[in-house]
Amino acid sequence: MQNKLTNFARENGLCLPPQAAEKLLSYAGRVLDKKSQLNLTAASTLDEIVCRHLCDGLLGAAQIARLAKTVGQETFSVTDAGSGAGFIGLAIAAALPQAHVTLAESLAKRCMFLNWIVLQEKFSNVSVKNVRLGQHPLPQADFVTERAMGQLNDILEICLAAVKPGGVFLAYQGQQPLTESVSPARYGAAWEQVIAYALPQDKTPKHLVLCRKV
Repeated sequence: MQNKLTNFARENGLCLPPQAAEKLLSYAGRVLDKKSQLNLTAASTLDEIVCRHLCDGLLGAAQIARLAKTVGQETFSVTDAGSGAGFIGLAIAAALPQAHVTLAESLAKRCMFLNWIVLQEKFSNVSVKNVRLGQHPLPQADFVTERAMGQLNDILEICLAAVKPGGVFLAYQGQQPLTESVSPARYGAAWEQVIAYALPQDKTPKHLVLCRKV
């Protein structure tokens, strides 16, 4: 199982240390234990969490590391909007210890779970905020990620408001990224890249949309 994480990371240009992979697997096991009680995920196996969720987060981590290196950022901030069970944000935090990751989640019971995970797994670079983007302001971050809040035309303005000038918004989208249906220019931003990818054991095309705030 650990090899699936490290191999996927390597295929996307990211070096995931063994201890980081072990931390993510431990976290995934805790999600399975609590999933029914807190409605955390529909995934029913550890393998499904690894392949569907944590690898998604590692793809984001790989792109953030690449973008930060391009502009010479040694440390940077990341906000994971609508964090849910924390898959994207915690995968990024484990893979990129130089990042400070804020998990922004509107449901209090999920925030309690996330805070418990942060303590149990010793995520020293993670903080949890019980907020809904668009209703409660957060300090702007160098990078903002989003996977479960909706389509681009519904979330773009809200998420870009949380990005620092010069920073990047990374939106996980399905088979149709719908970048042609909305213009980021009205929010002071521009499309930077649309990355097509597939997850392990799932050949369904997916896209990661990168939007830079100018």
